[in-house]
Amino acid sequence: MALLDFILIDHVTKVYRLGGVEVHALRGVSLTIARGDFVAVMGASGSGKSTFMNILGCLDRPSSGRYALEGVDVSTLNADQRAEIRRSKLGFVFQNFNLLSRTTALENVELPLVYSAVSLEEQHLRALAALKAVGLEDRAYHLPSQLSGGQQQRVAIARALVNTPALVLADEPTGNLDSTAGREVMEIFAGLNCQGITVVVVTHESDIAAFARRRITFRDGLIVADEEVTSFPSPRGERASTPSR
Repeated sequence: MALLDFILIDHVTKVYRLGGVEVHALRGVSLTIARGDFVAVMGASGSGKSTFMNILGCLDRPSSGRYALEGVDVSTLNADQRAEIRRSKLGFVFQNFNLLSRTTALENVELPLVYSAVSLEEQHLRALAALKAVGLEDRAYHLPSQLSGGQQQRVAIARALVNTPALVLADEPTGNLDSTAGREVMEIFAGLNCQGITVVVVTHESDIAAFARRRITFRDGLIVADEEVTSFPSPRGERASTPSR
């Protein structure tokens, strides 16, 4: 498989029907994303970026066009097959953390493994390793209410990682965080990307998008800019240059 075939979006459209009105959320979008890339998707409200993310995450299907992930034409799959793709290949991080309030950080991270064939002991070990990867192994038995917003988002990132996904999708992951916590979260994403994990982040904040290696901007359902980032913050806060590919 060619490097750029990791994600293929080919003339994808999405039309919503609200009563008798058609809303064209995507108007024939085409792009490829390389394995191991770090992409920021930007645009104003209503630009199509969230619809694009939902399609990447197998939460919605295109009205027309093709979406292929690792050579599999996801756009042709039924609901159960898309659910399996989400379980086995994707990790999600949301603005509102989406943690269960009455379960510990460790139990929240274990949730994606509940319906897998993994033993309870292995679930526990994987969840602890994921929490360690985001620097929260010492908070494993804390409830979300005992954690700061930044720590809760790190738990959410650990949950996204526990199934070793091929692709991590983050929708406004710093939207509920202050600037310091937001930077810490983005440094975690940058560190994960340096380990070879493909990351796509939706954001409207230019300082958050600066962590990515590539910025894609949507407007009115179309891509209006697609830029390589030649210098971006490293996980330790220095500036780093985009490596040659």
